[in-house]
Parts: sequence; structure tokens; C-alpha cells
Amino acid sequence: MDLSDLDTERPVLIAGPTASGKSALALRIAQAGGGVIVNADALQVFANWRILTARPSQTDEAAVAHHLYGHVPGTQVYSAGGWLREVAPFLTGSRAIIVGGTGLNFAALTQGLADIPAIPPEVRAEGDAHPLPHLLAQLDPRTRNRIDTANRARVQRAWEVLRATGRPLTDWQEDTGPPLLPLSDAQPLLVEADRDWLAQRIARRFDQMIALGALEEARANLPTWDPSAPSAKAIGARELIAHLKGEVTLDAARDAATVATRQYAKRQRTWFRARMKDWHRIDAHTLM
Repeated sequence: MDLSDLDTERPVLIAGPTASGKSALALRIAQAGGGVIVNADALQVFANWRILTARPSQTDEAAVAHHLYGHVPGTQVYSAGGWLREVAPFLTGSRAIIVGGTGLNFAALTQGLADIPAIPPEVRAEGDAHPLPHLLAQLDPRTRNRIDTANRARVQRAWEVLRATGRPLTDWQEDTGPPLLPLSDAQPLLVEADRDWLAQRIARRFDQMIALGALEEARANLPTWDPSAPSAKAIGARELIAHLKGEVTLDAARDAATVATRQYAKRQRTWFRARMKDWHRIDAHTLM
């Protein structure tokens, strides 16, 4: 697909694994054909990790309007439902270029999202305290068959829904209303990258993050660090905090963070392949 062929009126969706060049592509499309860039990444919403979550630079934000970046306190739970409510106003007016690596947000936007009540904090705390096998054992068979049972966040979410509402997650999902933005009304682009090329990019990018001040960012988070906080899921946060506490060397923290990022990218690529068959593929190599 030639990017110049994109309709300047219809929203553009850009998904892809971490470090694949999605943000640069969004900026390029906005500068060429107009529009505003809207974040669809579940971690780039948090205010306390700008560098480590690879949010767009201040220069990029000055060049084109960017929305839903860094606007959520790091201690606040932020769900796909919350994101869906916030993204809705951007679907009218200037063309929205919605970019991120969180597949669940795109699924909620283009397929609809079950209107599940908010989970009480005490139920979430109870879920945090249970090991994964315990949570899995309490799920109904249909829900177990639909989720990634190796993904603790997904399993715990399903358990919390059942515990808080008395209804399995699958029942809620089957009551899903119409999507805010059907895929046919958008221009969906999926950036794809092979494993080895992406691994090299991930390693280089983490080094760049350190050079840009990621360690200082971690030091600023150290006094209030809570490993259970939603923003603590930022990849590299735990590793850099461990280094600042004297538990590991910086080299060891770097290596561990790089491995964790590669593992995250693998999960993303698996999800995209399974769930985004109707998206237009773009080879990340061609964007460099």
C-alpha cells in the first residue's frame, strides 16, 4: 500500500509490536495528509514513565497534535473501557490517527466492548494475592478456552469479573454492543517485523532510553515505587528500580529489560496474527 493512497477523511489505525516504528509512521501520515495522533497504548497513558514507555518526543508533539499520552497518574487503574470512552470524541472532526501496541484497545474500538461494571479494589487485591493456578481453576471452561491462560493479567481479569459480578467473562462479552468504529469505516494498518530485526531494534532502543534519561526517570519514581501499581508494568521499570536499590548491576538490568521486551513483542505478534487478519500489512523494514 502506498501511504499517499490513504483517505484523508477516514480514521487510520496503526498497530504493531513494540519498537517497530509505529509512532514514526503515525507522524509521517499526519504530516503528509493531516489529522491528530491518538494513543492506543495501555502504558503510554501513564504520566510517570515518559522515556521508558517510548512516548513521542516533545518535538513530535509540537509538530502534530497528540492526545491521550501521559495523562493518567501512575497509581490509577486504566482499562480498555476507560480508553474507549476517552477516544470517542476524537472520532469526529479532524482525522484520527490511532496508534499503539495494545491489541485489546483496537478490538474494543472496532468490535465493541462488554459493559462490565468496575471491579472493586478489594476484589482486585484478592486476585493479586492468589497464584495463577488458583485463579485458573475457578474460571468456567468457556472462559478458559477463550483467553491466553499463560497471561496472568488476562486470567486475573476474568477471575475478577466472575468474582465481582457472579457472571463469567464470556457472558458479558456475548452482551457486547456495536463498536464505536467498525473496521470497515477505518484504514487499519498492521506493522510487521521479523523476530531478529526487532530484537536488534529493541536492544538499541533501550540503550537510547538510558542515554535519554530513563535511569533518572526511574530514580524520580523510586520514592513512591509500588510494584503493584498499574504503571509498574512499564517494561524496564522493575529492572531499573532493582538496579537503583543495589540489587543488580546496570548491565544486568539492561539485559533483563531487553529480554522482557522481546518476550512482550512476541506476545504482541502472536495476538496480532490471530486477531488482525483483516488489517493491511506493512513491512517495518520499509519504514526505516
